[in-house]
Amino acid sequence: MDKLRCLLFLFVLLLSRDLLAMEPPLSGKYWLFLGTYTSDDGSKGIYRCSLDAATGKLGDPEVAMAITNPSFLHISPDGRSLYSVGESAPDGSVHSFKLDLSTGMLSDQVSLTSGGPGACHISTDKQNQFAVVSNYSDGSYAFFKLKPDGSIDSRIAYHRVPLVKVDGKERKALGHCGAFNSTGEFAFTCDAGQDKLHLFRLDREMATVSINDPSSILMPASSAPRHIHIADDDSVAFVNGEHDMTVNLVKLDTKSNRYEVVQSLSTLRAGEQVQNGDSTAECRIHPNGRFVYVSNRGHNTIAVFKFDAVAAKLSPVGHITGDIKIPRNFNISPCGRWMLIASQDGGKVGVFEIDQETGLANETSHVVAISRCVCIKFVSKL
Repeated sequence: MDKLRCLLFLFVLLLSRDLLAMEPPLSGKYWLFLGTYTSDDGSKGIYRCSLDAATGKLGDPEVAMAITNPSFLHISPDGRSLYSVGESAPDGSVHSFKLDLSTGMLSDQVSLTSGGPGACHISTDKQNQFAVVSNYSDGSYAFFKLKPDGSIDSRIAYHRVPLVKVDGKERKALGHCGAFNSTGEFAFTCDAGQDKLHLFRLDREMATVSINDPSSILMPASSAPRHIHIADDDSVAFVNGEHDMTVNLVKLDTKSNRYEVVQSLSTLRAGEQVQNGDSTAECRIHPNGRFVYVSNRGHNTIAVFKFDAVAAKLSPVGHITGDIKIPRNFNISPCGRWMLIASQDGGKVGVFEIDQETGLANETSHVVAISRCVCIKFVSKL
C-alpha cells in the first residue's frame, strides 16, 4: 500500500508540474516574434506583437529589428536572448540580441558569419551554452559557444557533409535543421539532400565537437528530412519528410548509442498522393506531449497525430484547415491553447484554438498582416 501511495504521489507531482508548465504568463500575454524574408516593398526584418493568452487576440505588429532575411529565430530557455539567422549568399549570418521581457525590445546585436551560404536554422541547448546553425546551400553545420549573458561568443566547429553517390548519382547534402538532446551532449542535424540525420558529440567542458560513431541515422529513401523535434525525455524524435510528406518516429538511445526509425506515416489524408509543389515544412510537439503536428505546403493544412508515449506510436487524427497559404512555419503557445500559423504566401499570421481532447484546432478571427512570414516564436511577457 505504501508503494502504491508513493507511485500515486509521484504521478500527481509530475502531472501538476506539467500543468504548471502550461500555465499562461502572469501578465496574461506573450510576446510573439516573427521571422520573415525581407524585400524593398515587403517585410523589413524581425517583427514583434503581443498575444493575449485568454482571448487569442493579437496586437499590432511592429519592426523589432531590421535585418536581412531573418528566416529562422530561436529564443533562449530563459527568454532573455533572441537568435536569428540571416539567410543569404555567399555567406549566411547569425545574430544574437538581448530581449527585454517587459518591453519586447531587442538590443546589443552580435553578428558572425555562419560559415556557409543559406543559413536557415539555429537552436541552442537547454543550458544555453552552445548553438548549432544549419547552412542549407552547402550542407554544412556550424557550432557556436555562447557567453554567460547569452550572446554569441565564437564559432567552435564547422562540418561540411561531403558528396555521396546513390545509385551512381552524386547527391549533395542540404543542411536544414539542428537540435540538441536535453543534456546537450548530442546534436542531431537534418540533411534533406542525403536522407540522413547526422550525429555530433559535444565535449562541453572542452567546448569541442566531434562526429559521433555511428555518424548518421539513415532516414526513408527520398524523404528529405527537414526538421526534427526531440521529446523532453530524449526517448524519441519526430522528423518530417519534406519530399514524401511524412512524419517519422525515431527511437533514441544515447546511452547505448543506438537509433532506429520505427514508424513513418503520411501527412496527407487516406488515399491522397503527393502532388507537384507539395511538401512538408515544420514539425512540432504539443506542450502536453500528446500530439504531434506537421505543416503541409501546397496541401495547405496542418496534419495532426496522437502520440502514445508508452507504446511509442503515432496515430493519425486529422487535419487543421482554414485560410492557410503555404504554412512554412507554425507554433503553439506554451499554454497549449493557441496555434499560430504563418501563411508565407498569404501575407498573414492566423490564430487557431486547439481542442485539448482531440488535438485539432479551429480558426479564429484573430490575424495580423505580415509579408512573407516564415517563423513564429513565443516568450512570456513580464
